[in-house]
Amino acid sequence: MYTGRSGVPAGVRDWAIAGGVAVTLLVAGLSGNHSATDVDLLGYALLVAGGLALAARRRAPVPVLAVTGLCAVGHQAVGFDVPAVAFLFAVYAAVRAGHRVITVVAAVMMLAALPLVALALPQDMSVGEALAQSRGALELAWLVAAGAAGEALRQAERRADEAERTREETALRRANEERLHIARELHDSLTHQISIIKVQAGVAVHLARRRGEQVPEALLAIEEAGREAARELRATLEALRDDGETPSHGLAHIPELVERARMTGLNATLTIEGQRHDVRTAVDRTAYRIVQESLTNIARHAAAATASVRIDYRPDALTIRVDDDGKATPDTAAMPGVGLLGMRERVTALGGRLRAEPRNEGGFTVRAELPVDRTA
Repeated sequence: MYTGRSGVPAGVRDWAIAGGVAVTLLVAGLSGNHSATDVDLLGYALLVAGGLALAARRRAPVPVLAVTGLCAVGHQAVGFDVPAVAFLFAVYAAVRAGHRVITVVAAVMMLAALPLVALALPQDMSVGEALAQSRGALELAWLVAAGAAGEALRQAERRADEAERTREETALRRANEERLHIARELHDSLTHQISIIKVQAGVAVHLARRRGEQVPEALLAIEEAGREAARELRATLEALRDDGETPSHGLAHIPELVERARMTGLNATLTIEGQRHDVRTAVDRTAYRIVQESLTNIARHAAAATASVRIDYRPDALTIRVDDDGKATPDTAAMPGVGLLGMRERVTALGGRLRAEPRNEGGFTVRAELPVDRTA
């Protein structure tokens, strides 16, 4: 619930103001020494109703403007010459909400209706006296002041919102500029060196095979590491340059990850359970990154022959599980690398849970549960 600077909920403040206005109007009506007839009871009810209607002035300013106006005309018609205080509050609220034209029309109608009501009373009253009584109930200066106060506050809130939006746009622009700067630095400092390593290693492997020599395992590892480093660097640069408008990898691209894992000799399988449904972009990207990082770790460190990727669509969550039959054992201490830490940060930021540990039957498991919002 919205609270102002005082920390008091807005609804409580609205009801407090409405109750205070209702009590004030009722006291003003009682001071007129009216008898307890049915007509007078109706007047008291209209005074209280007009004041209590102000409790809804934030949610429905125009209906509250109409109700308070009708209540003011009504209690004047039954002989309660009480100022239309509730209507003034409603004018202020309606102008603050931006309904200036409707408020002006309602104010003009009130200024015209009050003298007519006074003339319609059974009392012998001249036109001048009717105008004087209506001015006592609703002064034009009061109306102007209420409308001006509402408009001033509306303009101040609009300027505050504009300033906040400008600050957010400036911060976003600076963040984008910093991302692009980092991408350029990475590209200039790393891409060339990695490309040289990859090319030189590839040439060495090619020459060794051409001469019929056995290719050293270290050289093959360097060649593969160069290719993998180039792929990771390219993906990192794409992420840094991503402005949020270009399409990103998500759940739809996971079969490609599994297929690439098979091409390296890993017996990888993909199982999708549950009824597929759309998920938030952040969940979509995170699911892809979890599977990508898990399969990369299996290829690098697990010495596994098989791996399984299981995605389960649930009504309230998306579950991703990646298992392998590698060399990890239950008594193996899991060393959290940068990739695993990155996965955990992504999942935690979405309010999910991540479990990454050796399996009892051998191998390693990564299990993530990401909450989904079907309405997003």
